[in-house]
Amino acid sequence: MKKEITFVQFGCGRMGRHTAQYAIDKGAKLVAAFDMNPDIVGMDFGEFLKKENMNVKIHSTEDADKVFKELKPEICIITTQSLMKDVKDIMITCARNGINAISTCEEAIYPWNSSPAITEEIDRIAKENGCTITGTGANESQYGGMFALFGGNTHKTNRIIAKAQYNVDDYGIALAKGHGVGLTAEEFEREIAAADNISDEERNALIEKGEFLPSYVWNTNGWICDYLGLTIKHQTQTCIPKFADVDIRSETMDAIIPAGKAIGMGAICTTQTEEGLTIETECIGIVYGQGEEDINTLTTFGTPNTEAFVRKPATVEMTCATIVNRIPDVINAAAGFVTTSKMPILKYRVKL
Repeated sequence: MKKEITFVQFGCGRMGRHTAQYAIDKGAKLVAAFDMNPDIVGMDFGEFLKKENMNVKIHSTEDADKVFKELKPEICIITTQSLMKDVKDIMITCARNGINAISTCEEAIYPWNSSPAITEEIDRIAKENGCTITGTGANESQYGGMFALFGGNTHKTNRIIAKAQYNVDDYGIALAKGHGVGLTAEEFEREIAAADNISDEERNALIEKGEFLPSYVWNTNGWICDYLGLTIKHQTQTCIPKFADVDIRSETMDAIIPAGKAIGMGAICTTQTEEGLTIETECIGIVYGQGEEDINTLTTFGTPNTEAFVRKPATVEMTCATIVNRIPDVINAAAGFVTTSKMPILKYRVKL
């Protein structure tokens, strides 16, 4: 009989609700959960899901090390923040306890090209304790994964263009602020866009010091290049504010964003490779007005040209399903910080 996978849920927001439920649905056993919100710490996770009692307590994040040592779960699902510096501590706590971990942290899909020092530290500790740490989400399938589906029937590709649009109100206040929601054009230029108005040497210095702020697609391009075995020659990113002509309410910000202030941004990353293939990716995160919806497109230019379009993808649910379907791959991977570009192609699983 196949062994039941035990897991802990770290982060009990909207994403954590989905990932935990999806993992349970596929046969994994939740043994503990963690959050920093005092309103839910101490609550039974079943109550959090608005279901019957599960006898699984939501602990304070400060208790993670103690609980890990006591329960020894097989894997930890981390659904908290978007940057490696913000998830570093919990990843290291997992690594020190020999617990596999997978995170929705966007930078974690390929952090070697933005936070190498942090990633190397986690990698070293995970190898010492025989576990695997990684990150993924809808960005894996919506960018590189789409090419993985039909790239094999392409003779030659010179250029890949991929784009995804999503509603920042679906992901919480940290993401909304990171996308510049509510900023004036001048504030956006000073607080967000100016970070990319630097030379390659200055950017590389920031990366080495762990002070670089990557857009979500910066790391996605690294993932694609690693997956395809390409060597990056040059890479740049640009963040462009998006404005609306009318006032729009942001549920996440709990405020009306006046016309003329940013409702989000588009981040564009362009990668040139030694092999001659150029990759252009764009993520557009905005507060949606009436009738707007998520989109996902991918176009390749070569022999032949190919275009794929996904209308209204459920980006939140896709992110969470990707995390859960990857769990067996993480458990079976080599020890260290191993990106999913090194793992088997993502697939649907009836059971874990």
